[in-house]
Order: sequence, then structure tokens, then C-alpha cells
Amino acid sequence: MQLPFPIVEEPDAHARETGRKLFAGNNSEFLKGVVAMSGLPVADRVEVCFAGRSNVGKSTLINALTGRTRLARASNTPGRTQEINYFTLADSHYLVDLPGYGYANAPLPVIEKWQKLLKQYLSGRATLRRAFVLIDARHGVKSVDEEIMSLLDSAAVTFQVVMTKADKVKEKDRAKVLDQVRARLSKHPAAFPELVLTSSEKGDGIATLRAIIAGLA
Repeated sequence: MQLPFPIVEEPDAHARETGRKLFAGNNSEFLKGVVAMSGLPVADRVEVCFAGRSNVGKSTLINALTGRTRLARASNTPGRTQEINYFTLADSHYLVDLPGYGYANAPLPVIEKWQKLLKQYLSGRATLRRAFVLIDARHGVKSVDEEIMSLLDSAAVTFQVVMTKADKVKEKDRAKVLDQVRARLSKHPAAFPELVLTSSEKGDGIATLRAIIAGLA
């Protein structure tokens, strides 16, 4: 039976405040870029990762969440950065920025090496509580998104879809995109059954996503 995948409800006052406090002030800092499993930091706290195809607005979303305009930086060439970037969040969380996928401008051996690292990371990180897969609200799920979702299925990592750039979609077009996303997600057993709609530019959904992350502690 197809899951409905409703849009997540607004957090209550307590959850909203917990999320605000977690991300308040200068609680977030860049820790390191990782190119091999041996470089991963000690798994001593809750970890969430962000995945999304190139230009989906991943860095912008991380910056909006943390209130730090230049914390996460997008590569000038989409798909070039092949590192897993770690950010600390207070003393309780790691935010993990996975490289953008889709049309990587990198030699094939480099891409293959990164794909191997990604599979090892997703299947071997016990403290990884949730992956957030970012989907552009204007375009819906693409074939490259299906690939990362299938990888998360096989790694048994729960993932939740976060729709970015929701403010760029006209109301009359939103239902069609949401139907497409829901139909695609129904095929993935690791998909968390709620969607998050966000706009980093307008601030929509940011408090909700903060509350979700805080609630995973």
C-alpha cells in the first residue's frame, strides 16, 4: 500500500524552542573534510547527513539552519568536491555534508573512489540517525536521486526527503510535483513517511527541520 507521505506538521512550541536552542548562536563549526573512512571523527554523538544532487541548494540549506552564511560552501564547479564535510553542532551532533551528485566534473576513478567511500560511510556509521535527501521542489525526484535512495535502502539508513526552493513553485504546480515525489518514495522502504517543505530564502520550514534534528538526540 502506498504511503501518503504527508507534509510534516509544524513543531509545537517546546520542539520549536529545543530546535532553536540547538542551532542558536555560534553552535556550528566546520570540523574537517574526509576522503577515507580512516579520517572519520570519533562516533561519539548523533549524526545526520545531507545528500542532494548538484545545485539543489544543500549548502544554502545548511547555512540557513545554522544561521551561518558561509559555513557550508558550494563548489564553483558542481560535483567537483569529493569530500564528506563534517560540521559540529553544539556538543551533541554532527552535521554531515555529502558531495553533490548528478553531473560530477571529475575523472571516473575519482568518482568511483568517492562512491565506494559513500557506501562504506552509509553502511558503517552506527551513529548516523537520519539522512536528509534534498529534492528541488521545482523538478521532483530525478533518476540520480533514485540511486542515492536505493543506496540508503540497502544500507538500512532511514532517509527523509526535504523539498528545497518551495517558494519557487506556483501553488497550482505544487500538487503535481508532490504526487510525483510520493509515488517515487513509495518504492523505498527506508523512506521516512513525512516530507519537509523548505525555502532557505524565505525561511520556510527551517524551524521545522531544526526541531526534527534536535528530536533525534
